[in-house]
Amino acid sequence: MSITVAKFGGTSLADAAHFRKIREIVEGDPDRRIIVVSAPGKRFPEDVKVTDLLLSCYEKAAAEENFEPILREIRDRYLEIIRGIFPGDAGQGDGSFVLPESGQKNRPLVLQEERLLRALEEIRSHLLTDPARDYTASRGEYLSARILSDYLGFTFVDPAWCVCFRADGSFDQQMTIRTMAASLRPLKNAVIAGFYGADEAGVIHTFQRGGSDVTGALAARAVSADLYENWTDVPGLLSADPRIVDHPKRVNALSYRELRTLSYMGASVLHSDAVQPASDLGIPINIRSTEEPENPGTMIVRKLPKGETRRPVSGVAGMQGMSVIQVEKLMVSDGSGFASIMLDILKKRNLPFEHCLTGIDSITIVIRTMLLEPVREELLTEIREELQPDYLAVRDNLSMIVVVGEKGTDTSDANVRVLEALSEAGIEITTINQGAGKLNLLIGVPEDSYEEAIRAIYSVVEDAL
Repeated sequence: MSITVAKFGGTSLADAAHFRKIREIVEGDPDRRIIVVSAPGKRFPEDVKVTDLLLSCYEKAAAEENFEPILREIRDRYLEIIRGIFPGDAGQGDGSFVLPESGQKNRPLVLQEERLLRALEEIRSHLLTDPARDYTASRGEYLSARILSDYLGFTFVDPAWCVCFRADGSFDQQMTIRTMAASLRPLKNAVIAGFYGADEAGVIHTFQRGGSDVTGALAARAVSADLYENWTDVPGLLSADPRIVDHPKRVNALSYRELRTLSYMGASVLHSDAVQPASDLGIPINIRSTEEPENPGTMIVRKLPKGETRRPVSGVAGMQGMSVIQVEKLMVSDGSGFASIMLDILKKRNLPFEHCLTGIDSITIVIRTMLLEPVREELLTEIREELQPDYLAVRDNLSMIVVVGEKGTDTSDANVRVLEALSEAGIEITTINQGAGKLNLLIGVPEDSYEEAIRAIYSVVEDAL
């Protein structure tokens, strides 16, 4: 039997109506045997995600402030969900976190209420005695998975059993794939919570935000799935940010490399770290919408399906809040190790950079301003002492924009048109780079021109999408 791993994001679990949609989707295809879930997201624009509520509880508890009203808000969110999907009469609902024994054990709703409120009491106890940020943040996914597993009649799998972290909080992917395989392969159907795991001592650790995508990809890799579906609130990957470009086109299909680049550069439909586990085995990734389940979405594959047109451009994305460190020195390219010394300076400080651009007598480092700011003066002093440059400067308030396409430059004039569009719009190009692989064109622009630049670029590449 084929196996599809289906991951549902926060907007897909926002309320009871969305839980019912998930059930329809899962029951619509028996291959959807492994389900990965996030914590409930926003129900409406002004709403607050459950994970953010939990983190607010943690911050209050850590500051020894009253978190009870926020925890009650979380309780009410989940009670609203289970009362909308399970049959039976509601329990006593006296406002406490633990319901008294009801004597109504045959009623699914009462059982769900009791389980929920006991779980919330455990969270409350942790917050009062030993508040831990990662544990608290993970409880939204935990509760979603417990509720959905009962609703679907699937086995619940706690990732604390099989998503492995080391004691220092670093992730152990090899061990995780082995333990996930041992946990999931014997099961006919399962629901596993996303976003977190545990170390050998049982201490909970979380991925970055969006980490449920990673859990889904790891599950797909562990069971050698035939397909990894990522269900969200958009009908696939859009070729540009819809908050900037009106009605950008949906991308029908693209490669793992293209998706990885777009995700890393800000296309928020899928966590960038979720690409690699699936691509290791060539598992197709299908981005779908719970709001439009009939829409085929976007397929991400190693090689495009037969008959699918390979577009010169797959999408446009960008990152704001960047700084550029520019270092110039005569004869920098004479093999003296100038560039390696520069990179070693960054490495010693554990300072990651986004891009490194080299010229005949110069090296340019693109780095996030928020990372540079705390060490700016010390870093510049060390560069002066170690490299004795002829020129050293930092420029802030920049954005980096990437135009992605496997065949972006050798089958079309798309890149030429991009540069012409920016010039005609009067937008300064601060940096420009393209690797030999020709996967993407990377352009730096002033931050106050970012959105205008995205629109200008999209207007000339739209017909290539």
